[in-house]
Amino acid sequence: MQKSTNEARVQSMYAGDVRWAVFAVAALWATYGFVFWKVLPLVGTPEVMYALAISGAIVLLFNTASIFAMIRHYAGDKEHIYGLDLHYLDVLRGTA
Repeated sequence: MQKSTNEARVQSMYAGDVRWAVFAVAALWATYGFVFWKVLPLVGTPEVMYALAISGAIVLLFNTASIFAMIRHYAGDKEHIYGLDLHYLDVLRGTA
């Protein structure tokens, strides 16, 4: 297999992973926003609301940061990460 073909396949797999990662972060934010909105009328005191808001924001911050750190790591090492995947996919197909 030519190197340029492999590079295109690696880039395609990486782009797909980035799309899914961004979608997962957006879904997480939407879920937390929806749950906070639905729970807000049931909160008894402002202190509880602040605790929920702060703890939810911390969870969102750390999860978002970890996903973007993963994307940066994959971008720097995608030839190795996806090259192994492509190699074994080709072996399974019998084209390697």
